[in-house]
Amino acid sequence: MTDHHPAVHTYAGALHWRGSTGAGYEAYTRAHDATAPPARAGLRLSSDPAFRGDPALLNPEQLLVIAAASCQLLSFLALAARGRIDVVAYDDDPTAEMPEDDPPVRITRIDLRPRITVVDDGRPSLPVRIDRLVGLAHEECFVANSLRSHIAIAHELTIVPLAPDASPAPIPPTPDVPPAPIPPAPDASPAPRTP
Repeated sequence: MTDHHPAVHTYAGALHWRGSTGAGYEAYTRAHDATAPPARAGLRLSSDPAFRGDPALLNPEQLLVIAAASCQLLSFLALAARGRIDVVAYDDDPTAEMPEDDPPVRITRIDLRPRITVVDDGRPSLPVRIDRLVGLAHEECFVANSLRSHIAIAHELTIVPLAPDASPAPIPPTPDVPPAPIPPAPDASPAPRTP
């Protein structure tokens, strides 16, 4: 018997700032660099302009909103792909609120507004399945599960016809759940195995 240990995913980053705070709060630069190996792309960041940051640079609050929206997108796409739903576009313009009059100051609300475009698969249940997958994606989103902020999702769905020269994806019998084995009757003996 082998022990099964669940995977533990780890993430690391690196921040680099150089400057001087000697001249006071108003004078030091908020610009800094961030990387997250093994990704090669780095980011030049600052604070929110309300806190004397550079408005031309991304700030941590924006990254949090983008992370929540990106996680929802990736969770939804994974579920749709497993369910053989052909998603061809997904756009979102997420927003967040951080009221200063409700200590401790924090992002209290994130609004996601995905606009999802899928190919018509000929089944009338498609809109209901998309609604369900949006909800499941939120439940499975690692970032959403890590936040205390309220996350609201209001999606819009556009269904486009299948291209005339394309064939639809195969329709699985149950797109989200594998078929469960049928247990034997309570007093039934197991059927003999055949080679």
